[in-house]
Amino acid sequence: MSDIDRQPVLLVEDSPSLVRAYELYLADEPYDLTIAETGQAALDALASHEFEAVLLDLRLPDMDGMDILERLHTQSNAPRVVVITAHGSINAAVDAMRLGAFDFLVKPFNSEKLVSALRSALKAGRSQTLSVAETESGSAQFHSFIGQSPTMQQVYKTIRMAASSKATVFVVGESGTGKELAAEAVHASSPRAKGPMVAINCAAIPKGLIESEIFGHVRGAFTGAVQDREGAAARAHGGTLFLDEICEMDLDLQTKLLRFVQTGTFERVGDSRSRNVDVRFVCATNKDPMQAVQDGRFREDLFYRLHVIPVQMPPLRNRGEDILMVAERFLNQYAREEKKDFKSFSTDARHALLNYRWPGNIRELQNVIRSITVLYDGQTVTPDMLPPNLAITSVAAPPEALPGVSGQALPASEIPARPKTESDIRPLEDVEREAIEEAIDICRGNIARAASLLGVSPSTIYRKKQGWDEQPERAV
Repeated sequence: MSDIDRQPVLLVEDSPSLVRAYELYLADEPYDLTIAETGQAALDALASHEFEAVLLDLRLPDMDGMDILERLHTQSNAPRVVVITAHGSINAAVDAMRLGAFDFLVKPFNSEKLVSALRSALKAGRSQTLSVAETESGSAQFHSFIGQSPTMQQVYKTIRMAASSKATVFVVGESGTGKELAAEAVHASSPRAKGPMVAINCAAIPKGLIESEIFGHVRGAFTGAVQDREGAAARAHGGTLFLDEICEMDLDLQTKLLRFVQTGTFERVGDSRSRNVDVRFVCATNKDPMQAVQDGRFREDLFYRLHVIPVQMPPLRNRGEDILMVAERFLNQYAREEKKDFKSFSTDARHALLNYRWPGNIRELQNVIRSITVLYDGQTVTPDMLPPNLAITSVAAPPEALPGVSGQALPASEIPARPKTESDIRPLEDVEREAIEEAIDICRGNIARAASLLGVSPSTIYRKKQGWDEQPERAV
């Protein structure tokens, strides 16, 4: 193969022995390999040459490889990056993927893994941000989302299926669960990704101004309208219009919005001329939209026009060990920003994070981790660094000390007897409930741990508990 057909690849690695090993791994591949032993040398090479792919070590003698990745992430037509590091963790992988890395390899790895990752990166081409970071158990990251729980897998699946359509997406979830991130993921996954995404918070704009914010106005339409102004609808032409907290919209404006959704036409405030735009609608609310309809606060015809593809964002407390993945992501980010040394959470701190109910969801977790990195320092977050309402959840015994856990046998007196006659047979529903409740008791209320030992997801337990709570007590 001639030199003109060989693809330029930058290898950023400070270990001469590993450089030699990777050169041997790639010797039979059609690549022109340029070596950079420092971060600055890598930046200089990237500034002066065009590369199709970059093999990037995260631990460099003069800077963090994440800094290089972050710079590339902000550039258009950037080369694909395969991160190679001996310091692998879910946290580092998620961070790398968030910054646009195509793949993540943990040292040591063999030649087949390196060749396969590089071939895939080059085949995928330039200028496309990988939206999903795959792990053995599913998607660890989808656009700006982090999590592998079954509930989040369902969210990812729905967004992927909905993205190619123009159908309206209606996102429902508690405050702080990431409804705007879902809207961004729908937009970024869709054919409209290169177009604008314009967001309007219907609860944050005064009633008298929201119509102008959405549809725009002409000069003199009202006091203070000193010039013509384009609204969100016009600015979103060719892209996505995100209407957050849609149930807070005034009923009169809902009527105008319904016409806009049905026809794609609208009039600016003070203007009699109709305008036509092409937008895809994504709406969100932290309320129960059907309850809002029943209460007369939300038009039923508008609801059914908008509620085409529903996306239910799960609360953080129902996402099991996603809590730890998200916490580690924030810890890494804020430690870097605050120039602190934090790397991980202690066992008791992790236990506290999993046990807490997180009424403020991800936004609350984000604020907690930010506070810790500002007020404390060290390599490990310990319970005494947590806010008091979280710290008290860490007093429960660790799983290793619990009866019936980690291979410890229950006393014979606690082993349930097998049914001997038909009258001893109990409904499977009762047996299941008893097993779940006993597991929760044994695990001191740690539902994530109980779910793990039972071989089900935490969301399954939460869903069943909710169903039991809603049922009237049965006579026994």
